[in-house]
Amino acid sequence: MPEKKEGEGDGAKPPPPTQINKMKFFGSPHVKKDRRPSSSRFNITQNRELVTLPFLKEASPQEREELFIQKIRQCAVLFDFVTDPLSDLKWKEVKRAALQEMVEYVNTKDGVLTESVYPEIVRMFSANLFRALPPSNNPSGAEFDPEEDEPTLEAAWPHLQLVYEFFLRCLESTDFQPGQAKRYIDQRFVSNLLDLFDSEDPRERDFLKTTLHRIYGKFLGLRAYIRKQINNIFYSFIYETERHNGVAELLEILGSIINGFALPLKEEHKIFLLKVLLPLHKVRSLSVYHPQLAYCVVQFLEKDPSLTEPVIMSLLRYWPKVHSPKEVMFLNELEEILDVIEPAEFQKVMVPLFQQLTKCVSSPHFQVAERALYYWNNEYIMSLISDNAPTILPIMFPALYRNSKNHWNKTIHGLIYNALKLFMEMNQKLFDECTQQFKAEMSKEKEKQRERLEAWRKVEERAMANPDVESIAKMLELSTIHTDGQSEDRDKDMEIEKRHETQTKDEKWIVVPEGLNPVEAKKNLDKPLLRRKSDLPADILTQKSLETYKRADEYLSTPPSNDA
Repeated sequence: MPEKKEGEGDGAKPPPPTQINKMKFFGSPHVKKDRRPSSSRFNITQNRELVTLPFLKEASPQEREELFIQKIRQCAVLFDFVTDPLSDLKWKEVKRAALQEMVEYVNTKDGVLTESVYPEIVRMFSANLFRALPPSNNPSGAEFDPEEDEPTLEAAWPHLQLVYEFFLRCLESTDFQPGQAKRYIDQRFVSNLLDLFDSEDPRERDFLKTTLHRIYGKFLGLRAYIRKQINNIFYSFIYETERHNGVAELLEILGSIINGFALPLKEEHKIFLLKVLLPLHKVRSLSVYHPQLAYCVVQFLEKDPSLTEPVIMSLLRYWPKVHSPKEVMFLNELEEILDVIEPAEFQKVMVPLFQQLTKCVSSPHFQVAERALYYWNNEYIMSLISDNAPTILPIMFPALYRNSKNHWNKTIHGLIYNALKLFMEMNQKLFDECTQQFKAEMSKEKEKQRERLEAWRKVEERAMANPDVESIAKMLELSTIHTDGQSEDRDKDMEIEKRHETQTKDEKWIVVPEGLNPVEAKKNLDKPLLRRKSDLPADILTQKSLETYKRADEYLSTPPSNDA
């Protein structure tokens, strides 16, 4: 019996982090000026003249709490970063400095989060962040390319980042009391927080991911509600809009949550896998979040191997027909699943699974065929195949044998020969039987083809034996159908062909449209055809902002398993 690889199923590996900067620029950088700004617009506070308050570290212990609350209220004032970025610069700096000071204050001091501070913190956070998101400038669905389409960055990010950081430091503080904070961090707060995951700014989504992860770990009473609301977002994404910017981040959070699920799995968790996670595979923009999705699916199978059969059958049902890059993603995920599959579960799905692999090996797209053939380099998969060779080899052999001779790509030839060699070493007798059976089937196909051609030859002979064959042939020549000016076009084509035939081999006869210089046309015709790679202009400000951003957490840890 094959054994699984060491370290599998221990749940130690964290979910793959979502990439912040997905763009790849090839051209020279410049600042794009023609793009309509679509950063969020806030309800600007009327009275924005802020007074510089004393430093918290300089205040006496009796006055420190009141001063802290004053600074929090001061930071609830909103400024204009979109229509007039240069306005109120002095007071913007006052707010930025106050936020920076409070971040350090919460991070370094003990006993600062008192009961009266919690409502002020939540009120300030809500005022700064909860807003209606602007419509996107980028195309949706499969047309969106994260490597080329630039995200819209929030103009107010210098303040937003510090607000997120301050709130995160409060959640992580040893003074934080969930029992007191739960009156303010409630379901409505979580719902508003989840709405922000559709923001185009990847930096904001990264902070949101960490913030929601901390809330899930601290507030046990909100866990079921958070999972339910994430389900609703996914349902809307799959069946209605097919557009949401935060799917990868939400899946990353779920990956860390699934790690902490208690065994045996609850029925609601199994339904979530089958009704939510698996249908996410059919969305056109799968490439944006596939690593996180595959991680979640594999975590479920490590928790409960009995789910393997419905998962693999669902993947085969959603298998892409005409999208080769998506097919490669499915093959990657399938190999991850096979790495953790139990031998008994493998036997339940091996027939439909390898029927699909035969189609992949026969694919004219060499990357699909190559990725499928790399399965034969996986030791655990080969051990599963070896134990079930009498069933698998007859399914795979015809596709491997045909493509070893007919596939256009030489790399595929080498991989196929390697797979055939492994099969032959695995079971020489069975390999010989499959070879003889395949040759017999090929002989039958050739015989059927010969009989088909013979039948058509007899039909032709009988047609030629008809005494009226010559008159019918003349009738067919004369009965040319003229519709939509096709006859005129045909006459013109024939005239062009005759005139072209009269030219010498060194001459080129050019059809020149009216108003075009024939000499220039001939020069253009003689020029070699060059295909230039698309050279997209890069917005250096966007690129620099994404490169300088630093994550709050590189990986999400698994929250405690209580009520998971």
